[in-house]
Amino acid sequence: MSSFSALIVGSHSSGRSVAPSSVVSAVVSQSGSQAAAFFRDVPRTGVVWWVRDDEGTPAPLSDDGTRSLPFWSTAARAQRAADIWGHGLRVESMAVAVWRDRELPDADREGLLIGINWSGPRLVGWSFTPTEVLNRLAAAGTAARSG
Repeated sequence: MSSFSALIVGSHSSGRSVAPSSVVSAVVSQSGSQAAAFFRDVPRTGVVWWVRDDEGTPAPLSDDGTRSLPFWSTAARAQRAADIWGHGLRVESMAVAVWRDRELPDADREGLLIGINWSGPRLVGWSFTPTEVLNRLAAAGTAARSG
């Protein structure tokens, strides 16, 4: 089981790399493809996934001192994260409209970044500001409608 050095953000119902600098270059390609999958899948399914326990949801600290609230585009991806982090975390889903209209603004007010489809044995990946996430979702939705 991996170490769990994360702040638990209890007020939530729910890019920068947050990987240690020694592994950033090794995960950039993987992180980019995971982010692309997120912004492709979420507008199509209308659902985002996160992990939590009774205390809240993990918000790991990156090397630069920022915290990210991670979300995934599928239940399977979120379940892998819950299994890696352990500590009794469970997977939950939320409609993307609720996430977009309530959770992202809350995260922005709290100064949190949004982790996108973190993967691998150390759960690394890209994080974006809530505004960046909203812009990418809007662009993905526009592309999906015109494609």
